[in-house]
Amino acid sequence: MLKIDDNPPMLSPVAPNLRQLQGRWWVGHTRARFEKAFAWDLHRMEVGYFLPMVRRTKVSGGRKRESLAPLFSSYVFFCGDDEVRYRAMTTNRLCQTIIVPDQERFRSELSAIEIALAGEAVLDLYPFAAVGQRCRIKAGPFEGTEGVVIQRDRAWRLVLHVSILGQGASMEVDADLLEPVD
Repeated sequence: MLKIDDNPPMLSPVAPNLRQLQGRWWVGHTRARFEKAFAWDLHRMEVGYFLPMVRRTKVSGGRKRESLAPLFSSYVFFCGDDEVRYRAMTTNRLCQTIIVPDQERFRSELSAIEIALAGEAVLDLYPFAAVGQRCRIKAGPFEGTEGVVIQRDRAWRLVLHVSILGQGASMEVDADLLEPVD
């Protein structure tokens, strides 16, 4: 388990935010537990990437240990041209790269997750497609973030869906801050 400071940055230092990364987006399906090593490879190659991670606390031997774990295990998102994709494949850390057909939608979905993580929202993996009303947060630090509303454990949650993976992450929200999206 890596110390918190030994993890790669969630977002490549090539750009200040995900929307400013240039190039075509790819989904890198990594070998098991190779997400961080692959992100470090991309970091060294100065390739734009996004590896969303969440804090996990484990108790082992009576001690509490905090670590960062990938939100979507075995997936790292990166962008660039076909040459970048080829270089990524030569790291020997990927099983495959997945082509993203709708680049703008994908970028929007990843941006919602980036905003939630930057605002220190507590995200839980939501492993299946969301069913419900599509809404937008209308105020606060997550203003403009869109997702599908669900109710779980008597709380309202907004599911930030990554359609190409068929997965998403959910965050608790105040229902008063939501407005429907047409």
